[in-house]
Amino acid sequence: MAYPAQLGFQDAASPIMEELMYFHDHTLMIVFLISSLVLYIISLMLTTELTHTSTMDAQEVETVWTILPAVILILIALPSLRILYMMDEITTPSLTLKTMGHQWYWSYEYTDYESLCFDSYMTPPLELDPGELRLLEVDNRVVLPTEMSIRMLISSEDVLHSWTVPSLGVKTDAIPGRLNQATLMTSRPGIYYGQCSEICGANHSFMPIVLELVPLKHFEELLLSTL
Repeated sequence: MAYPAQLGFQDAASPIMEELMYFHDHTLMIVFLISSLVLYIISLMLTTELTHTSTMDAQEVETVWTILPAVILILIALPSLRILYMMDEITTPSLTLKTMGHQWYWSYEYTDYESLCFDSYMTPPLELDPGELRLLEVDNRVVLPTEMSIRMLISSEDVLHSWTVPSLGVKTDAIPGRLNQATLMTSRPGIYYGQCSEICGANHSFMPIVLELVPLKHFEELLLSTL
């Protein structure tokens, strides 16, 4: 869960999000080193006399500043491609959850169980209990098991939406007439919040997502009491 004036990511709750945070730190360090080098060279040019004019024609320097950027791009591209393939990899899912975007609410369906579907609307501010979060609470939370591969099927019935949960590293567009797929896996129980991340109309800000991740035993008990 994000807190006021937060500058970094939310705490990772899935292996994919952990990898994304490592890649972010890796890339940010490269950017920091390049920025420091450029700032040093600019300050050097402003404070010292240009005594080595023959350097402008040196083949060695041109070779270095051609090869070095290519090496840096490779250092960024390789881990980026690795994470990209990890995010697209679809393993055998233990559970499938279908999500449909509407103006302006979400509907969910557990496709492995008959007639287990519901709509999830934002809780109005006047109906919030003490301690609940404004514009983030819903009337029906999505309950899922932890440490299991979950397949998300995401689509829309009207306009473009985007099903996003930052702590889990999931952001998938909900497109009318198209069924997008994402894999979800959490490493620990908890309640995770998200929102629609695609401008979808007047009430775009009022489409929260709440996932309640529980151990498999409690998830099975909940299903037995629901069905």
